[in-house]
Amino acid sequence: MIRKLLRRAALVGAAGAGVLFAALWLSLESLPERLAPPGDAAVPKLQVLDRLGAPLSYTFASEWNVSDQRPLKAFPPFLATAFIEAEDARFFSHSGVDWLGRCHALWQNLTAGRVVRGASTITEQVVRMLHPRPRTVWSRLVEGIEAQLLERRFSKGEILEFYLNQVPYAARRRGVVQAARFYFNRDLETLSQEEVLTLAVLVRSPQRLDLYGDSRAAAPGSERLADKLLSVGALSPDARASLDFSRLELQRARLPVRADHFVRFLQSQKSAEEGEGRVASTLDSAIQGHVQKLLDTRVRALAADNVTDGAVLVVENRSAEVLAWANAGGFSDDVGSHFDGVLTARQPGSTLKPLLYALALERGWTAATVIDDAPLSEAVGAGLHNFRNYSRVYYGELSLREALGNSLNVPAVKTVQFVGKQDFLAFLKRAGFGSLRQPASFYGEGLALGNGEVTLYELVRAYTALANRGVLRELVVTRDDTVDEARRPHGERRAIMTPEVASIVADILSDPEARRREFGSGGLLRLPVQTAVKTGTSTDYRDAWAIGFSARYTVGVWLGNMNRTSMREVSGARGPALLLRSIFAELERAGESEGLSLSQKLERRSVCPLTGKLAGARCPHREELFVPGSAPQQSCSAVHDEPPAAHEPAPLQGERPLKVTLPTPGLHIARDPRIPDSSEAFPFDLESVYPLREVRWFVDDREVARRPGNSPRYLWALVPGRHTVRAEAVTEGGQVLESEGVGFWVR
Repeated sequence: MIRKLLRRAALVGAAGAGVLFAALWLSLESLPERLAPPGDAAVPKLQVLDRLGAPLSYTFASEWNVSDQRPLKAFPPFLATAFIEAEDARFFSHSGVDWLGRCHALWQNLTAGRVVRGASTITEQVVRMLHPRPRTVWSRLVEGIEAQLLERRFSKGEILEFYLNQVPYAARRRGVVQAARFYFNRDLETLSQEEVLTLAVLVRSPQRLDLYGDSRAAAPGSERLADKLLSVGALSPDARASLDFSRLELQRARLPVRADHFVRFLQSQKSAEEGEGRVASTLDSAIQGHVQKLLDTRVRALAADNVTDGAVLVVENRSAEVLAWANAGGFSDDVGSHFDGVLTARQPGSTLKPLLYALALERGWTAATVIDDAPLSEAVGAGLHNFRNYSRVYYGELSLREALGNSLNVPAVKTVQFVGKQDFLAFLKRAGFGSLRQPASFYGEGLALGNGEVTLYELVRAYTALANRGVLRELVVTRDDTVDEARRPHGERRAIMTPEVASIVADILSDPEARRREFGSGGLLRLPVQTAVKTGTSTDYRDAWAIGFSARYTVGVWLGNMNRTSMREVSGARGPALLLRSIFAELERAGESEGLSLSQKLERRSVCPLTGKLAGARCPHREELFVPGSAPQQSCSAVHDEPPAAHEPAPLQGERPLKVTLPTPGLHIARDPRIPDSSEAFPFDLESVYPLREVRWFVDDREVARRPGNSPRYLWALVPGRHTVRAEAVTEGGQVLESEGVGFWVR
């Protein structure tokens, strides 16, 4: 009878063991072929780095760390040792399960009457990451078996590397790289020993040990871990004595620069899979930081003139790499404006004129071609439209060089009539202006004056063609795309004009004398390094632009309001020109000065600027550049005693013909204590609707300076107190003008 009972019990036991074994077998999940985040791990956003590897974005939406992984050899040895001692001291001696550790933990928990210690090995924790299960006794049994199977498939080093890269922390951070950034805003190599020990302790319960709730929450555990490291020889007595967890300072991760719009643009161009979770961009954080600061400062300075938004794009000419992509404005929040001024289509004002004249030069005109700048009316439907220059001054017959340099509207309209509206629109589309989607009949002659809408991105890209001898290239935003021309995708590089035409346009835009009539030969547009500059102002002052290129860089600036309200008379020459000058000063600070590229095929001739013919005995002379075979053949036989006077129309009703633009009303000027008072000065500047012969400056009704009309700016030595400045001027026609007084303070 007893034998039967024993046999039956044995059968039941064997059956139970079989059932248990089968249940365990069915509970086991397949192990990965490669110890890495699952292939279907969600990567909603690509992490973007700058050109030197600094992060421009962080993303923690994935369940796995796919962007901040390191090989085991890249982890500091002390960090790896601290984690092993904290979590699994016998890691290198067990085969996946530490049975001695489990027994010790069970005894401690029974003695304490509660769970005070777990006994999961690092391998078991890796299994739990790969196969999440409810925390039950059965799960622990299954995890133990899978841990032993995992160690048969992968080495200890592979398991430890995966663990250090994927161990979970608070706020969805995974891995010690992200944790170091989250708590201390530091790279692993720069962590102190206190910070390393804290990270090792935090993995036990990152939610309970909330450092941002109590910075000393992990200190007791860190002290115990330090003592343990001392006992095993991983810490010297002196190092242990020097540890002070009370001096632990938390610092949330901060990106080195704001580049959120650039990041979004790049992420829209590339998927995360292409870069395995991260991609090195072309952005230069140092340049981006300087540009962002200058842009923010300029927008704030113009706030009184209802300027709330702005954008800057900086490109390196030879590589077409984007170095800076900055936005600023009233719509900004912690992650930047939701509107990207670089990609928002706006009216470009006069900034398309260089491309218009380039097409005219391709069609046979020359820089000496004479265009009549006189009042012009054109039929528009059943009415008439009167075209006028920005200053409402007409200069009569003048050369293409002066027409472009002074950005005159009437000559531009006559030029678009010469090349044809349809052909000009087609040329702009070849130059990359995809935003111009309407037919030529929609824009009319106004296309020459910027009545279409284009983006800053398109403008800068087109201007790089002028800088690169007429060759247009797609802008580059990732270092992966910065390869030699033979490997670049077909179609990214195309000539839109000849090198000779590009050289002539660049020469005109960098010629101070060519812009003298409207802008003066000095001022903001004359940069220390030869730089081609063009400004633009849209209808009703809704947009102000400044685009420029040197031999090395092309820079575009836009200022305005995203809600499309008008600024208070902020033109391209007044608003963004100063910012453009400041950016180029920063870009060229460390580089060697280099002039703009000039085709060696160009021919030089001395011409009469009044007729466009070769200069005669009684002509004013000007050296001009010509495409080979296009220079004039006839000499001018006219007698030119005096240049023709400009037509001076009356200003509009309520408009003052002379206005002080610097200082602005109510400006407070602070003296720099680091500079001797005798060396500090502030520029006075003004605008006039007429060409000026002479300007007199008055401070507190006392004359302080007289300046020539083509260079009215005056540097006034700072004097503390409240002052009023005004200007009086004599026009070329002999008219006397007077500005209103502007009050300002010097502290």
